[in-house]
Amino acid sequence: MSSTSPSVTPYLTIKGADAAIAFYKEVFGATEGLRLSMPDGGVGHAELTIGNGMIMLADENLDWGNRSPVTLGGSPVTIALSVEDVDAVVEKAVAKGSTLQMPVSNEFYGERVGVITDPFGHAWHISTHIEDVSEEELHKRMAAMFENAE
Repeated sequence: MSSTSPSVTPYLTIKGADAAIAFYKEVFGATEGLRLSMPDGGVGHAELTIGNGMIMLADENLDWGNRSPVTLGGSPVTIALSVEDVDAVVEKAVAKGSTLQMPVSNEFYGERVGVITDPFGHAWHISTHIEDVSEEELHKRMAAMFENAE
């Protein structure tokens, strides 16, 4: 990890990290930086840049206590990803084996959003900014959303 890395960086444990790297490159436009291989050929550590952010990842290693969402039966964590065209990215992710959790829609907070779970069990909240919304307006819209839900 370089000294210019973001101060908070998701570190994903993946069953099939090599395939995940290829997926993230193709679907999210990731670029691969450092990759360290294990003696068995697995990914011991990899760094990917997506937009102006970074994720790190490694293959699942049960001996070290690193378990993937596939092994755990899911993950409570969702990774937020901002893109230029959420519709195109979500469509491509689903075409490449992701599960659509929430269809793309315009949200009250000024984002167009879709949620997928990638083929490796990680959830992604993918969004495109469509509207600047003040904090005051956000509170109003959220209150209205819950009033209408009752």
